Amino acid sequence: MKLFYAGPPLRELHEEYAKKGRLDEGAPVRSTSSVTVDAPVDAVWKLISDMRAWDTWRSDARVVELGSLEPDARFRWKLRGTRIASTFAVVAPGRELSWTGVAMGWMKAIDRMRMTPTDDGRTMVTIEESLSGPLLTLFYDSARLRRGHEEILRMLKAAAERGRGADRAGT
Repeated sequence: MKLFYAGPPLRELHEEYAKKGRLDEGAPVRSTSSVTVDAPVDAVWKLISDMRAWDTWRSDARVVELGSLEPDARFRWKLRGTRIASTFAVVAPGRELSWTGVAMGWMKAIDRMRMTPTDDGRTMVTIEESLSGPLLTLFYDSARLRRGHEEILRMLKAAAERGRGADRAGT
């Protein structure tokens, strides 16, 4: 039973998992969701990486402190009102933005947002996350995490495709 699973120490999650493109496979809450966006990778990357403007397309998130967008840089944000302290693990423009984070002082996460261009000029976006912490499964599960990811992907797709329409209209 994973009711008391706390996962590896945060430093290990960051260095040995997130930076190496791995999730915590032992975590009791995990999810992977994808969507194809009718926009090029650069447009999708711009939305994902302009974190100060997340609240213009993500109704669930607001970045409250952000320095540089580079590995090991820290940022703070709120997700549905919950404060999260995070550290970038992978910043690969047009390919991946990943970080580790801690919420409420005891829930540890690895978040990965990956972009893959398709042959027809669209972008496949995949969100992956592992979440651990003692007693976490008493109030949160993988299905709920997946629903959240699918909502983020829906908002990202809508914003990217609106932007693409505006680009076409302006040309």
